[in-house]
Amino acid sequence: MRLWVARLAGTAGNQMLMLALAWQMYDLTGSAWDLGLVGLLQFAPSVPLVLPAGHAIDRFNRARLLALCLALQLLIGALLWLGSASALLTREWLLGVSVALGVMRAFQMPTQQALTPCLVPPQLLPRALAFSSGGMQVAIIAGPALGGMLYVGGASLTYAACTLLFLASTLLVALGVRYERPPTTRAVGRDELLAGLRFVFTHKVVLGAISLDLFAVLLGGATALLPIFAKDILHVGPAGLGLLRGSPAVGALLMSVALTRWPIRRRTGPVLLAAVAFYGLTMIVFGLSTSFWLSMAVLGFSGAADMISVVIRQTLVQLETPDDMRGRVSAVNSVFIGASNQLGEFESGAAAALLGPVGSVLLGGIGTCVVAALWWRGFPLLSRRDALVAGTPPSAHQS
Repeated sequence: MRLWVARLAGTAGNQMLMLALAWQMYDLTGSAWDLGLVGLLQFAPSVPLVLPAGHAIDRFNRARLLALCLALQLLIGALLWLGSASALLTREWLLGVSVALGVMRAFQMPTQQALTPCLVPPQLLPRALAFSSGGMQVAIIAGPALGGMLYVGGASLTYAACTLLFLASTLLVALGVRYERPPTTRAVGRDELLAGLRFVFTHKVVLGAISLDLFAVLLGGATALLPIFAKDILHVGPAGLGLLRGSPAVGALLMSVALTRWPIRRRTGPVLLAAVAFYGLTMIVFGLSTSFWLSMAVLGFSGAADMISVVIRQTLVQLETPDDMRGRVSAVNSVFIGASNQLGEFESGAAAALLGPVGSVLLGGIGTCVVAALWWRGFPLLSRRDALVAGTPPSAHQS
């Protein structure tokens, strides 16, 4: 429970920080390219750090490593707070902070993924992931909404609130989460470092699940462009931006409640691919919308579809992976997730610079639907997957 509360506080703080950083960047430069660059620089460190991060997670105490990552996020929030209060933040400052956030996340995301299955029995993992994801959605709803309201009083006020949330999250993990990893005597070598990559690329269900997220969200994400839609298309300002950013989380939260009560047990592969295709359709409607309320509604539906995808994918990846390799596999998975989110933000910004924000979102939504169709044919083990957890029929197992 302490880990859940810590993630709740940390996620809310991160959402507030990213809203303030994106709005401040767009205020400073008015550039869709710079909004995309923020995402690219957050993703870039994850590629060179994927192997050392995965090895560290499998070798050291995961709870302590997570606490260290949160402490670094606390430091970043404090620097943004002080820099904004002193009117020192520039475009280069914000880009530098994006790189620092990327370094921290290269360790934090896979550590969280690898730690959760160690604290929950396998049979309860789908419900636990749905419950955990539901809590994260509460934070994603409250964080942007509160951040947008606080930003009206100045960016420094938003950054101050972020810093306090990061402090609470760090203390909860450092003092309240107990996980002792059995000591390992394995030598550090090339085979050990590359084991996670080999596992992912030789297990087709795992590869299909995480690559589906990569390409679907890489093409279909519109988060980086929300400041443009809020300011120039829907004309709703920072407070409206907070509501737009929180809308997917509302849909995701409602879906997580449903999945906690009625977990998906059968036809998981078809359900996963259908959810991704539906996500692409919601992005098409969002791109065409000029109504604030319609935009909020379709973003809510996108969040519900994404929640189905997240729970199925995370459960498949974690249960198909041995515990002593979860850190390395989670590190590879986090690169795919980072590519889909941060690199997707860069793709959206670059496409918006060429096609405009509406053209960028429409192209991404269509691309997401195409990806779902291609993965249906390209990963038959995934598209035919029936049961999600133990007891899978032999035909759905890895060959």
